[in-house]
Amino acid sequence: MHFEFLFMSFSEFEAVIGLEIHIQLKTKRKMFCWCSNDGENQPPNTTICEVCLGHPGTLPVPNKQAIKWATLMALALNCKINPYQFFDRKNYFYPDLPKGYQISQFSYPIGYDGVLSIPPVKSKSKTYIEEMSDDIDIGIERLHLEEDAAKNIHESGKILVDYNRAGTPLIEIVTKPDFRSPQHAKAFLQDLQLIARYLGISDADMEKGHLRCDANVSLRPRGEDRLYPKTEIKNLNSFKSVERALEYEIQRQFKLWQEGKQNTLTQATRLWDENTQSTYEMRTKETSEDYRYFPEPDIPPFYFEGDNVLFDVDEVKKEIGELPYDKRKRFVKEYGLDMESARVLTASVILANYFEEVVEILHSMIEDEIESHDNVYQYIGKQTSKWIVNKLAGVLSGKGKSLDENPVSVEHMSEFMKLVVKREINSTVAQKVLEKMVSEGLSPQEILESEDLAGRVEDLSKIVDEVLSENPAEVEKYRQGKTALLQFFLGQVMKKTQGKADPQEATELLKNRLEK
Repeated sequence: MHFEFLFMSFSEFEAVIGLEIHIQLKTKRKMFCWCSNDGENQPPNTTICEVCLGHPGTLPVPNKQAIKWATLMALALNCKINPYQFFDRKNYFYPDLPKGYQISQFSYPIGYDGVLSIPPVKSKSKTYIEEMSDDIDIGIERLHLEEDAAKNIHESGKILVDYNRAGTPLIEIVTKPDFRSPQHAKAFLQDLQLIARYLGISDADMEKGHLRCDANVSLRPRGEDRLYPKTEIKNLNSFKSVERALEYEIQRQFKLWQEGKQNTLTQATRLWDENTQSTYEMRTKETSEDYRYFPEPDIPPFYFEGDNVLFDVDEVKKEIGELPYDKRKRFVKEYGLDMESARVLTASVILANYFEEVVEILHSMIEDEIESHDNVYQYIGKQTSKWIVNKLAGVLSGKGKSLDENPVSVEHMSEFMKLVVKREINSTVAQKVLEKMVSEGLSPQEILESEDLAGRVEDLSKIVDEVLSENPAEVEKYRQGKTALLQFFLGQVMKKTQGKADPQEATELLKNRLEK
């Protein structure tokens, strides 16, 4: 027993975490045959053929689109691309693998030695000590292409196998063990999902199995470089599952260290049980030797350099465009947004484009009228962000919808924001208008006219004077120091104007009168 560890606190340890991620590519056909790649939406065992079932005498034909998309993702993750590549056979026997082997890549992956930067994560987790302020670079060890296995369905004590998924193109991304907290692992996965969606290569939906993750974790005393036996956690089908499973496993391993039983830790595979919120051992972990890899004899090598290239990698790189984290940073700088608002707005390509289109149209509408602001884009960007991220999202949430399901057109939202920015309607009226825009699809002007909400309040100054003259006792109390009565006066003004007055303008008028 190692007594020196018995009284160590968790702050004297650090977690070492790496991820193995599989992303299904949404090509039209499977990886090595002409079967439809839409098997998840079809009856079981209907999108299959002799090739994806591994019948004798059949030959696989690689899907060029899948190879191109895998290369696209590798480039987006700043990987180096192997100029010479071939497929390997990964041999193992399991009911979901009809051929008895999987066609994968081992010796020469599509990409290697990449990196993805993620923003720092604030956390109250008991398994995470430091708070970081700088971006965190996560190394990408390799990205390779392979075919998916079939899907096992556990039902009434039986295991049913649906081979529709067998042969679906998969990219596997293996990170370096650069994570030190479950929260960073979760943030990385969320960014990876966004990148796949931005590139248009996958829906990357964890709940549907488009994106799957196995997490490897070990614990070690701080200051040590040594890697201790790791646990691979499987059956993680949501971002929360990844975070919770890692939290649990880190605590489980720490307890063994506390008890002096760290020598009992072995390299093993454990399953995450969502019901018990715990992991349990499945098997000792295999090594690469167990799979008896060898080059796939039925598929010739392919090249990205030389005379017979499959395609030009430099041309593929031009298709990447602006990726989520770069877009977030630009939104913060260009529109003056906080990082959280930028994160929400860049959660999908559609939403990010929607926001920028609204800002551009709004800018063209009112540019000449707001020259007094130092940075017009930041002025209107912040306000547009506030109404989309907070107000519009709230209205949609009340109807069970997300921002991606927003029915308000860019033109109507721009017209609405013009009314808000120019203070032609107050926040109360604006909220009513926005709700009608969502539910009825009308333009802001149509709603203002039909609901009799249009127009600024005429002679607001006169109404303010009326309110003060009708409440002399409260005016005296205010001037004696009870300034909280300002809200009472404002309420009276809003009541007289049926909510049409601009609260900010009314407040300024009230203060001017009361402080004379």
